[in-house]
Amino acid sequence: MRVRQAVLPVLALLVLTTAGCSSSGDEDGDGDDQRLTGLRETYCRELGMWQRVRNSADTVTPDPSAYDEAGDVAQDVLRAMRPLREESVRGGATTLGEATARTVGNSDGEAEGSVVRYCGDAGFETLTR
Repeated sequence: MRVRQAVLPVLALLVLTTAGCSSSGDEDGDGDDQRLTGLRETYCRELGMWQRVRNSADTVTPDPSAYDEAGDVAQDVLRAMRPLREESVRGGATTLGEATARTVGNSDGEAEGSVVRYCGDAGFETLTR
């Protein structure tokens, strides 16, 4: 519960500050493809880290600092998602931004499944849990 309270204000601020931005690429593609692959890898790595921290905070006798750490790591996931937020994901959410927000902000299992599949489709399934 404390994780959600820490994440929701950050999520709201992130949405407000990035509303006008989008990811767009070059026409030639090569450098853009490498950049996109790097962004996806970073996102999936951050998502996997958040999952590990969240899971450790959900243990029977959690370390109180684990909740704060989960909130910090959730912010990292949201930052990594920003340049990719308009990408489509399979499942209940329509964009990576929506699915990520529901995953880290609301602990939505369906949305989490969508972002994990996104990482698998991108070739980074080993970075998530």
